Amino acid sequence: MRALLLVLMMCIASYPARSQSPGVPVSGDEAAIRAVIAAQVTAWNRGDIPGFMQAYENSGETTFLGATVRHGYQPILQRYLQSYTSRQQMGALSFHDLAVRLLPSSCGVTEYAVVTGRFHLDRTAHGEAAKDDGIFSLVWRKGPAGWKILLDHTS
Repeated sequence: MRALLLVLMMCIASYPARSQSPGVPVSGDEAAIRAVIAAQVTAWNRGDIPGFMQAYENSGETTFLGATVRHGYQPILQRYLQSYTSRQQMGALSFHDLAVRLLPSSCGVTEYAVVTGRFHLDRTAHGEAAKDDGIFSLVWRKGPAGWKILLDHTS
């Protein structure tokens, strides 16, 4: 996985990021990723952490980097459940400044993407997770279940 991440990070510089602009069409893959992100916001804003987690690959290799490093879908899910124990702590999630970089292979097939952006939580209470605003970068992989997050670096 580390070698894959190194190769992906080296490729990122050679593909321009696209922020969604009104009236500018996006590719099918970009639109699919943005739809998953929109579904995450909807799930979060109804208090559905397991629904929010559907965007992540259900794998032991899925990784979340924040204040600590967590490996595996279940530990990441548990972190969210422990950090956000009420609707007031979850608040309303919004993402801003999203940029999607599709990373096609040398044969033109796109299996990976990197998404960067900002998050904001509008909420009335804080629990273990005290941060209301931050930035993130996500590595996505396209597989049989569609686009899924492999690596989430949020700070």
